[in-house]
Amino acid sequence: MLIKVLSIILVFGTLVFFHELGHLLFAKRAGILCREFAIGMGPKLFSFVKGETRYTLRLLPIGGFVRMAGEDPEVIEINRGQDVGLEFDHKGKIARIILTDIRNYPKAHVMTVEHADLERELVIRGTEDGQDVFYPVHPQAMVVSQNQETQIAPFDRQFGSKTVGQRAAAIFAGPLFNFILAFILLTVMGLAYGVPVDRPMIGQLVPNGSAAAAGLMEGDQVLSINGKPISRWTDMVSVVSGSPGRPLAFTIKRDGMTLEKRVVPVKDPQSQTGKIGVYQPLSKSLTGAASYGAKTTYDFSKLIYTSLGKLFTGQVPVKDLSGPVGIFNYTAKAAENGFVILLQWTAALSVNLGIVNLLPLPALDGGRLVFLGVEAVRGRPVDPQKEGMVHFLGFAFLMLLILVVTWNDIQKFF
Repeated sequence: MLIKVLSIILVFGTLVFFHELGHLLFAKRAGILCREFAIGMGPKLFSFVKGETRYTLRLLPIGGFVRMAGEDPEVIEINRGQDVGLEFDHKGKIARIILTDIRNYPKAHVMTVEHADLERELVIRGTEDGQDVFYPVHPQAMVVSQNQETQIAPFDRQFGSKTVGQRAAAIFAGPLFNFILAFILLTVMGLAYGVPVDRPMIGQLVPNGSAAAAGLMEGDQVLSINGKPISRWTDMVSVVSGSPGRPLAFTIKRDGMTLEKRVVPVKDPQSQTGKIGVYQPLSKSLTGAASYGAKTTYDFSKLIYTSLGKLFTGQVPVKDLSGPVGIFNYTAKAAENGFVILLQWTAALSVNLGIVNLLPLPALDGGRLVFLGVEAVRGRPVDPQKEGMVHFLGFAFLMLLILVVTWNDIQKFF
């Protein structure tokens, strides 16, 4: 049970981490201030600050987020007539602005604010001893309130200040990194365990199988069977499977010599086809593994798109969908079947997460990309309140759908 739980946590943690890492890296590359990088939802379990970003692990393993400055209204507000404490850097710019409990900061310079702009002008004006004064604010200044520090977000560090292309890249990067993760996992699996190749070679032999009994050895190159030239592994499989119980004359090449071996395929009781107890040859080259990773990622993508199409056209009923409970259950079963199966399942889930997030639905990355596309065509953004309402309704619909599929899972598995 412990192995299952750890596998579920590891799989989902990895999927969410890579998805949010894509958002984080491309947002930072665009110069957007990223306030928090979170794995999980709900109460904080652990957090630390590195650079400008707080990295957080949260209680519920059902997602994550990157909180970018400007996506939500900035909450830092300094009112006219308010007393604030100021601390300066070595260049005379404001490095910290203390809003509460100023007496706890005896070194802070206290002034009464007349005007403060922390987004564009980066200046605080006020009065001291009846004199008007102003101080420049450092673009990375911290605001202290209720013992909590928050970095200011000048407009050029906010999400909305960036070009449509930069914002689209920051959003698209999340699903993109899920495809990259799938490719990496499948490539590593190919390197570690080998990738089947379509060459007329004898792979690993089954002990006491027909091939082993006939004297075939791993690495033998099959030139022909019963005089018929063999150029691919699939050619050999076709001849062998169609000849159960009939002797076959294998012409092979071994260490530069041409040899003849007589092999009699055994009839498989289930498939009624011939078997000689030989596995397909494997390659552990980097190029072969990378090719396998790319092709399998594409195959997973194609399969998921086809399944989604059947869902939207009604060919697949909603009752057949699985939610978090079902995915947890399948992940536990994958862990039971070994590390290779778990790797494949994780890669498939990663592709699925990437594709689902790209669907043009509100509250998903795809929905946000649609609004950016509309902005690019119109030349101006959609009203933030209207966009926010659409995303809210979309999120509510998604939560309802999750409840429905969770109920399906409970009936299915319990």
